[in-house]
Amino acid sequence: MIKIIAGGKKNAEWVSGVISEYEKRLRKPFDISWQFMDEDKLAKYLEKWPFETRDLVICCDERGKNISSDEYSQILNGAFVDGKNVVILIGGAYGFSEKVRDGSDFVWSFSKLVFPHMIARLIVAEQIYRAQEIIRGGKYHHE
Repeated sequence: MIKIIAGGKKNAEWVSGVISEYEKRLRKPFDISWQFMDEDKLAKYLEKWPFETRDLVICCDERGKNISSDEYSQILNGAFVDGKNVVILIGGAYGFSEKVRDGSDFVWSFSKLVFPHMIARLIVAEQIYRAQEIIRGGKYHHE
């Protein structure tokens, strides 16, 4: 299972509906769970760095590395093969501190554009589904 920790308010109804469609299609180990925290609580939670060496922590941040969907699927699949827990961090409006970015195993930028956190959540859910389909050889992803 992939744990997604998201800053800001819970998903708006329109976001929840679209994310739900992707969640229905996900199969272990690509299934996801969500944890929502307001930004201040998330920042305090991350100050203590609650993650362990068996966790692969992916921080979504515009200052990260831009990769292809295929590369992303390889990162997730490699974590599963290595028996790692995957944790994806999605910040709120103010993103993450340098300390959080430095502590993460991978800092992932979707593009040079900046997206609202609810759109980022949707992108993450879609890319997890896409990664699953790439790994299983499904027809969803085209190259």
